[in-house]
Amino acid sequence: MLGGAWLLITAVLFLAAIILRQVPLLLVASFFLLTSGVARLWARYALERLTLTRRLSASRAFFGDTVVLEMGVANRKLLPLPWLEVRDEVPEELTFLKGDIRPSESPARALLTNALSLGWYRRLRRRFPIHCLKRGYFTFGPVTVRSGDPFGFFFRQSTFEGRNGLIVYPRIIPLERLGIPSRDPFGELRVRRHLFEDPIRAMGTRDYVASDPLKRIHWKASARLRRLQSKVFDPSTTVDMVLFLDARTDEPPGWGIVERSLETAAIAAASIASYAVENGYRVGLCINEPRHGASHTVRIAPSDHPQQLLRILEALAMLQGMPFLPVDELLSSEGRGLPWGSTMVVITAVPTEPLLSTLRRFRRAGRRVALVLVGRGPAGSAYGYPVFHVPDAARWREMESLRLVEYGGGRRTGVTGLAGQPVQSGGGGDAD
Repeated sequence: MLGGAWLLITAVLFLAAIILRQVPLLLVASFFLLTSGVARLWARYALERLTLTRRLSASRAFFGDTVVLEMGVANRKLLPLPWLEVRDEVPEELTFLKGDIRPSESPARALLTNALSLGWYRRLRRRFPIHCLKRGYFTFGPVTVRSGDPFGFFFRQSTFEGRNGLIVYPRIIPLERLGIPSRDPFGELRVRRHLFEDPIRAMGTRDYVASDPLKRIHWKASARLRRLQSKVFDPSTTVDMVLFLDARTDEPPGWGIVERSLETAAIAAASIASYAVENGYRVGLCINEPRHGASHTVRIAPSDHPQQLLRILEALAMLQGMPFLPVDELLSSEGRGLPWGSTMVVITAVPTEPLLSTLRRFRRAGRRVALVLVGRGPAGSAYGYPVFHVPDAARWREMESLRLVEYGGGRRTGVTGLAGQPVQSGGGGDAD
C-alpha cells in the first residue's frame, strides 16, 4: 500500500521544514498531510452503501446451451468511485465468451475480473455469455471488491459470499447421429402389448370374490360398507427400465478416475434414458456413488412423471466418479425389488467378473438385462443377453461420430435420444 510511504514522506517533510525553518517546505508538507487525510477518508468510505448483484439467466442448462451471467454494481452515496475492481470466482470448466478471465489460486476455479468507474448514485450492469460445454454442478462466487481514493494511496477490500449454482445436463446423442436403427435395441418387449394392473394406481373398490388375494382387500372400505371390498387397480401398458451406472472407471485395485470413460458413460446413460422416455418406459436410475450432499447412493425409482427425465439428467450431471460400493452389489440389492418384466441396463467401463456373474444369474431367472460397455469391447461373444460397446471418444465434446455397436446375436441395434432444447440462451454485452 502506498499510504504508508505517503505518510513517511509527509513526516520527513514536516521534520525538514521545522529544522530548516522553511515556510514553503512547511506548506508542501501541510498539503501532503491534507491530501493524505482526504485520501484515507475516501478509501474508508469507498465501499459504504455499495451493493453487488449477480444473476444467472438459468439455473439449469443442457450441454451446448448458452446462459448469461449478469453482474450489477450500484454506488448509493455521494462519494464517487474513480476506480473499482470486482473479481468474481467462477468455474474454470465453463467457456466464457466475453470477459477478462484470469487464473485463480483455487483448483478448477478462475477469476472474472472487471475494472469499473462509478459516479455518485450510479448503477452499472454487465452481461457475460457462457457456453456450457461441460456437464456438472458449478458454483459462482464469492466476489471480491476493491476500491479506494483517486490517487491509489489507500484502498479497502471486501468479500461478498453470495453464490449462484448452475447445473449442466450431460449431452444427449440422438439416434440419427449415432447411425443406429431404433427398433428394439434391448430386445423385443412383447409384454408391453399386454395389459396388466399397476399395483400403485388404485382406481377404486369392488365387492370381494373368493379368487381375490388377501393383499387386495381394502380394509377401510370394508369396515365402512360392512362387507369385504377389493381394490381395483388401473390397467397399464408401461414397463419399467432401470439404468445401473457404474461410477468406477479404473481397473481394480486402482481407484483413479478415467475422465473420458466417465463422461462417455454419462452421455450413454442420458441417451438411453431419453430413448426410454420417448418410447413409453417408466425409467429409473441407480448409481453406485453417494448423491450430492448425502450419504446414500443415487436411487431414482422408475416413474412416468413428466419431470422424470430431468431428474435423471440432474443426477447424471452430479456424477463424480467416486463409487461407494461395487455395481454388482447395487444390482443385486435393487434388482430383486423390480417388477417382473422390467429391463435392467448396466453401464460400466469396468466389467468385472462378479458383475457378469450377477447379470447371468438375473438372466437365468428370466429377467431382462442388457450390458453397455464403455471404452472397450466385450471379453467374449457368448453372453446370452444384449451387450453393447460405446467406445471412448478422443474428444468427447464432439460426439457426432460416436457409434454404438452390439456384440452378440449378430444384430445391430441402438438407442435414440431426445434432442435437448435450450433452457435459456442469449448473447451478452456490457450495459449501463
